[in-house]
Amino acid sequence: MGGTREKKSEYFTKLRLLLEEYKSIFIVGVDNVSSQQMHEIRKALRGQGVILMGKNTMVRRAIRGFLSDFPEFERLLPHVRGNVGFVFTNADLKEIREVILANKVAAPARAGAVAPKDVWIPAGNTGMEPGKTSFFQALGVPTKIARGTIEITSDVQVVSTGNKVGASEATLLNMLNISPFTYGMAVLQVYDQGQAFSPEILDIEEETLIKSFTSAIATITTISLAIGYPTLPAVIHSVINHYKKVLAVSIATDYTFDGSEAIKDRIANPEAYAATAAPVAAAAASEEAAPAAEEAPAEEAEESEDDMGMFVFRVFKRGNC
Repeated sequence: MGGTREKKSEYFTKLRLLLEEYKSIFIVGVDNVSSQQMHEIRKALRGQGVILMGKNTMVRRAIRGFLSDFPEFERLLPHVRGNVGFVFTNADLKEIREVILANKVAAPARAGAVAPKDVWIPAGNTGMEPGKTSFFQALGVPTKIARGTIEITSDVQVVSTGNKVGASEATLLNMLNISPFTYGMAVLQVYDQGQAFSPEILDIEEETLIKSFTSAIATITTISLAIGYPTLPAVIHSVINHYKKVLAVSIATDYTFDGSEAIKDRIANPEAYAATAAPVAAAAASEEAAPAAEEAPAEEAEESEDDMGMFVFRVFKRGNC
């Protein structure tokens, strides 16, 4: 009894130290994960993360005991259920997730196991004797006898994702030496700096976030301007719109201020600004004409070469005459 209490106390202390040291936690599913796989994953995470396993009741009890000092860890409690473990890390979450998911092992189909994916039997010769045709007939697998062995004539799906593997399907797949499933750790939930979220969030790229952010700003700005409610994104647009209205009033009346003086002068003396703009327009026209002038000699040269060719032809013709 005393040994059990001591082990629990050591576990609670270890868990608290890990919660204090690491800012991020992966809650991982460990169904069908062998001890050898666990060892390999620990090795791969060495220096980047720490794996901690434990009974759910003990983990929940430990976390509840820490809530007075770390109330944010209450977000972990709803996810401590089933056959789960914890991976503590301060490294990049995407990289650690890849390390966790990288270790997979092929496994045969077992009767009663839930299929994580669709399972197909490919067409081809099985090398099995005709006496075992009943296994294929029971599952509706089309076959024929070729050279004294059973041959599957077309691909056929025998198990669907999420369904349990039947005894006949498991027997047939094992007879064909097909190991359709792979098992390893599965990332179920991510806890990072006080927030718990689905691991799919890690797949969102930075560009997508920026696009969503700018779209939200544009929406807020549009609504703010439409209802006349001031918000930070709409302030600059409101200032510009009001400035335009003040300019319009200044132009329509005798009231003048520094910002409208130049505009009113342009309206009152268009010829002065037209004279100023003329040299600019002339310069632009000369720049456009320059390439044309450069092309002209080439065209003249081509024409002169053509003329020269015709002249030689006429002389040669006269000489023949």
